[in-house]
Amino acid sequence: MTLGVVWLGLSGVTAPTTKFDTIDVQRINVREPDGTLRLTISNRARIPGLILSGKEHPHPNRQEAGMIFFNDQGDENGGLVFDGGLKNGVPTNGGSLTFDRYHQDQTLQFLSVENGADKTVGVIVTDRPDRLMDIEAGRKARDMPKGPERDRLLKEAGFESARRVWLGRDDKGEAALVLSDMQGRPRLTLGVGADGTPGVKLLDAAGRVTRELR
Repeated sequence: MTLGVVWLGLSGVTAPTTKFDTIDVQRINVREPDGTLRLTISNRARIPGLILSGKEHPHPNRQEAGMIFFNDQGDENGGLVFDGGLKNGVPTNGGSLTFDRYHQDQTLQFLSVENGADKTVGVIVTDRPDRLMDIEAGRKARDMPKGPERDRLLKEAGFESARRVWLGRDDKGEAALVLSDMQGRPRLTLGVGADGTPGVKLLDAAGRVTRELR
């Protein structure tokens, strides 16, 4: 009798395992036992918006299928998305793996983009502010005409950024390492042009070349 009760108790807390040959779905949500969302795998139509502090906001530009990652409290902190195909007869392809700061946007991105003859592949390291993003304030600022006031409001909402490192091939065919300062201004470049010419450049804060090696 005792063994039977123990077996029933254990069987009640042990999650069953089910095997499938094929699962055909539009979206899968992976959750913790308490319901916290940790991962979504989704098609383009069902991919989630930006989820922070338990609230889902419309994403400003996410139009791909893929996987979205969430931290221990259910806030988005990265993802793997992809799209592509023939568009107006032009071959296109896109893939992006990103990792975010806490309640901020991506700080590390692995990127591959193709749009006809234009091809960009690389790794990007970006500085983000210590302030948490104010999604609603940022959305309102994005809807404003471009200019100093829009830039000021976006900064206050925590949406400014500075690209610190680029390593890859750009759409002009140049392979380069570009290191930038805290304001995102390129200060050192090491590259090989599309014609095979190598070079090293040191730049000042205004973008003027101060030293060059070819």
